[in-house]
Amino acid sequence: MKSLKLANGDLMPALGLGTWKSRPNEVFDAVLHALKTGYRHIDCAQIYKNESEIGKALHKALSEGWVKREELWITSKLWNDSHLSADVRPAMERTLRDLQLDYVDLYLVHWPVAIKKGVDFPSGSGDFLSYEQAPLPETWKAMEALWDQKLARHIGVSNFHTKKLQEIQKNARIQPEVNQVELHPYLPQERLKTFCDQNGILLTGYGPLGAAYRVANSEVDHPLLLEDTDLKKIARKHGATVAQVVLAWALERGTSVVPKSVNPLRIEENFAALKVKLDAADMQVIKALKGPFRYTPGPAWVENGSPYAYSDLWEEFI
Repeated sequence: MKSLKLANGDLMPALGLGTWKSRPNEVFDAVLHALKTGYRHIDCAQIYKNESEIGKALHKALSEGWVKREELWITSKLWNDSHLSADVRPAMERTLRDLQLDYVDLYLVHWPVAIKKGVDFPSGSGDFLSYEQAPLPETWKAMEALWDQKLARHIGVSNFHTKKLQEIQKNARIQPEVNQVELHPYLPQERLKTFCDQNGILLTGYGPLGAAYRVANSEVDHPLLLEDTDLKKIARKHGATVAQVVLAWALERGTSVVPKSVNPLRIEENFAALKVKLDAADMQVIKALKGPFRYTPGPAWVENGSPYAYSDLWEEFI
């Protein structure tokens, strides 16, 4: 398994299983199949509402000796309704109970946006907390306390652009170690990646296959990444699928990637991307692809009377 090294020498498996939109009655089997296939990195979040089922799968695998805890890398995320300092540890404790673990390997601030306790997604201005009510540096201090208490071995963020990262870095006692963002050949995030590389922050890509369901649902009007003709040519060249080429591209760039699937064959197919070795010519072709196309635009965080703007979320708006 290809791994990425963090500052203290810990290794994060570069290819993980994403669990967003994985139904509770499907994710149990998906996690077990992924572990049997060879995955050791499972990406979770409280808002996915399936951590208790993932926890049952992890408990089964660990109690039956399939894997050892130290071989696993489990990521989870702090939801937007728990940004106030007093809410951070209870949110962490809930995740640990659901996952049936004593600690997670990585805990991320899910979005640089705060909403009121108990709200999943805002429906009006009264559901938001303003930046002044829930400043990110205060949330980060509470995240650092989780590290102090050994509840999270590493801490980081998700959906943060360079200015939001700098805002945390300015007064951080523990620097963010990972930033999880949408990342694929149609959205390579070159400027953000350069900043993260220079600051020792690892990038993890979500939606690495292009989130075709958002196109199907008319959430965005973008071309389908996996239908790209240039990617298909590279796939034929290597006797691989387009999905495997896209994942291999991410790994070649030194980023980690967490493709989501509950389909056993897809889980195996994605894992086999580790065997695909792209050459410099392939990487140059991919670098020249059209875009950028963002499949996760995030309107929920900037509409309905929100105090936030797209410039609080995405690199291309700052």
